[in-house]
Amino acid sequence: MNIFKQLVPIKFSSRCTKKPCNVINRSLFHSSSNGVVEVHSQEHEVVIEHEVVIALGSNMGDRLHNFDEALDQMRKSGIRITRHGCLYETAPAYVTDQPQFLNSAIRAVTKLGPFELLRILKKIEKDIGRTDGIRYGPRPIDLDILFYGKFKIHSESLVVPHERLWERPFVVGPLIDLLGSDIENDTVACWHSFSGGDLFELWDKLGGKDGMRRVLPVANRLWDWSTKTSVMGILNLTPDSFSDGGKFLSVESAVTHARTMLLQGADIIDIGAQSSRPMASKISPEEELGRLIPVVEAVTKMPEAEGKLFSIDTFYSEVALEAISKGVHMVNDVSSGFLDSNMHPVVAGLKVPYIALHARGTPTTMQNVENLRYGNVCREVANELYERARAAEVAGIPAWRIIVDPGIGYSKNTNQNLDLLAGLGTVRTEMGKRSLALSRSPLLVGPSRKRFLGDVCDRPVAAERDPATVASIAAAVLNGADIVRVHNVRDNLDAVKLCDAMLGRKKTI
Repeated sequence: MNIFKQLVPIKFSSRCTKKPCNVINRSLFHSSSNGVVEVHSQEHEVVIEHEVVIALGSNMGDRLHNFDEALDQMRKSGIRITRHGCLYETAPAYVTDQPQFLNSAIRAVTKLGPFELLRILKKIEKDIGRTDGIRYGPRPIDLDILFYGKFKIHSESLVVPHERLWERPFVVGPLIDLLGSDIENDTVACWHSFSGGDLFELWDKLGGKDGMRRVLPVANRLWDWSTKTSVMGILNLTPDSFSDGGKFLSVESAVTHARTMLLQGADIIDIGAQSSRPMASKISPEEELGRLIPVVEAVTKMPEAEGKLFSIDTFYSEVALEAISKGVHMVNDVSSGFLDSNMHPVVAGLKVPYIALHARGTPTTMQNVENLRYGNVCREVANELYERARAAEVAGIPAWRIIVDPGIGYSKNTNQNLDLLAGLGTVRTEMGKRSLALSRSPLLVGPSRKRFLGDVCDRPVAAERDPATVASIAAAVLNGADIVRVHNVRDNLDAVKLCDAMLGRKKTI
């Protein structure tokens, strides 16, 4: 029998382009001995790459480690990962008496032929510990080819698109994450058409929200941030921060303040030893570490720290590396990799969450006139923040480990900050046109005590801006913030609780 089932032109839905999907058969397409896909014509021979979609599932052993190992082995095998879906914990299907699964999917580009790609994926499964087992039963890793370019393949060993794709919400959900709400190219149009019209319609038909929850892996647990808004307390170890610089320079005072914020209900403590306020002087990584590490070692060992999260506010990769080794759980980079080209690969290797913040320029230049020029601030912030998050993703930080921050106060004037607070939903929507996975990342907002609040309320002293901060935090939560970063935990937590109660926050997919 023919390895490939010849395609006929496919009728596209209104979401698709008019260009038909490729027509291939065995005489036109084969995989050479070195795994390179070759398409032949009578005149010449060319070597091409194809975009593929691969689903991942695991419900045995350390599920997240299995995912990380599979991704690492894919990269080493000639599979260049370009996008990641969100991470879902899902109820088992078919055989229901087994542990819950982690599920996601990736988009990648490869020169491997489809059967060579299948062979490599099966080898990765075996290397990670998968055995034959029972059909649909527990497995440490499951790797399925969902799509291979614009081609349909039908053989005894491989069917593409995957034959059970259309009945599995735990596959369709991550697949949709890999797309933008706009049709990106002809290949994406074909993927939609393969579903019989529209993947989004299929998702609605499957009712996939039931039995699935989107999670972010952190501190050896899966964090479902949709159940409530999380509060991040600020711990500045700097002499020159705009609000509380110099108050917590000793280890004792820093520990006392961290303990107070945790007892008041902070979910995360963000520790910073270098000021990023406008015109702040930059210190060396060595000086930053000197301020930081004694405090990190002390606060992470407090009894009150049990079950809480800590982030490091830095733009130096070597500071991030050392802080994570001392017990910090995530990296908050105000430069999103601009000030240290090693930051993204270092965080990718650490396999921890990464907060990407929108800013233009450096702390010295971010309030310059040229960095304050926006046509539509929400749209432009969304596009620029998307580019920085994408750079992190391409460097190896999966979308399921990325948190996005529109950068209130960074390279924005008062009116632009107000527009962003009111337009957080627009930021998500605009990002979603290019990557639904990144647009569904936890959204962090940090307006606390910032200058624009003083401008609006005529409060030149930062410490007098707490009432305005509470109002801005309420606005942020009501407009879609998942995490809020504040100096005054007690009062802002009350605002968060009230807003969550008003919204009736439930898990949403």
